Amino acid sequence: MAMSGGVDSSVAAALLVEQGYDVAGVMLHLWAEDENRCCSPQAVEDARAVAERLGIELSLVDYEAEFRSCVVDYFIAEYGRGRTPNPCLACNKQIRFGRLLRHVRELGAEFLATGHYARITEIDGACRLQKGLEAQKDQSYVLYMLGQEELRRLRFPVGGYRKAQVREMARERGLPVADKDESMEICFVTDDDYRRFLREHAPQSVRPGPILDTSGQEIGRHKGLPYYTVGQRRGLGIAAPEALYVLQLDVSRNALIAGTARELGQRNLLADEVSYVCGSPPEGPVRVQAKIRYRARLADATWTPLAGKRAKVAFDEPLRDITPGQAVVAYQDDLVLGGGIISE
Repeated sequence: MAMSGGVDSSVAAALLVEQGYDVAGVMLHLWAEDENRCCSPQAVEDARAVAERLGIELSLVDYEAEFRSCVVDYFIAEYGRGRTPNPCLACNKQIRFGRLLRHVRELGAEFLATGHYARITEIDGACRLQKGLEAQKDQSYVLYMLGQEELRRLRFPVGGYRKAQVREMARERGLPVADKDESMEICFVTDDDYRRFLREHAPQSVRPGPILDTSGQEIGRHKGLPYYTVGQRRGLGIAAPEALYVLQLDVSRNALIAGTARELGQRNLLADEVSYVCGSPPEGPVRVQAKIRYRARLADATWTPLAGKRAKVAFDEPLRDITPGQAVVAYQDDLVLGGGIISE
């Protein structure tokens, strides 16, 4: 059981114990600016208290160097390319369901469990990744990269419950983390200020430059491309007859392209590094509902697989904030088809 010291993984561990599994807890030590930020002494203490309450062992696994390389350096590099990354995706792919899953298998464990709000079902002998029961807490978006090999070795014990139910189950079982706050947005950034983090850790990527309109005329100056994202309105500092939005980040010219709401939005995108839950792409274009960010609404679209682990997604209506670096994830009803990283 991957434990964080939070209520979700703690209740997940309790449920597994009650279901008769032989459970052992494992906690990851990851890199952060402040060593008290990620895997803090308090988090370790909370996880140990839960493990003791449940009568299970808890061990710590040091992935500090791997996390710095696979997640933090990736985060910095993506901003340097004018993209807006989601570090949780890299962590899930490389660390949690990559290195950690291999590690627990080598130890002889049959399954790895986490506190994610998602469900694994079996249909016609194949594993399917299904949304969590509660829409507001569903985390299937950040799990789209899981395939058949991983899903057969994973368990998501709280995916069929609502958050309020999970907290109540924690109280009923006397778990000391029942009312603990939610975890932070970017676990390795001390104050959740990614702009400050980039200024200090990647100053070469934060260079002031021109703000251009769609005709190429300079209409202002930006503070550094990583400070902005497609669809952003606030922070441009330009007086104009109409509200202006970020349309594009042009890294080659270190320029921010701004325009009006009428100029914002597109219907098509391309995705790279595409993977499918079933292990192979559909034979041709399929109708889906797709999300372009973790908190985005589902939008009707046609998903067309392309060669080289790529895909084209054509939305029925224009979307205002399609952002390179984020993931696009395709759903059919409440099942995840697959997803990839938006490239353009």
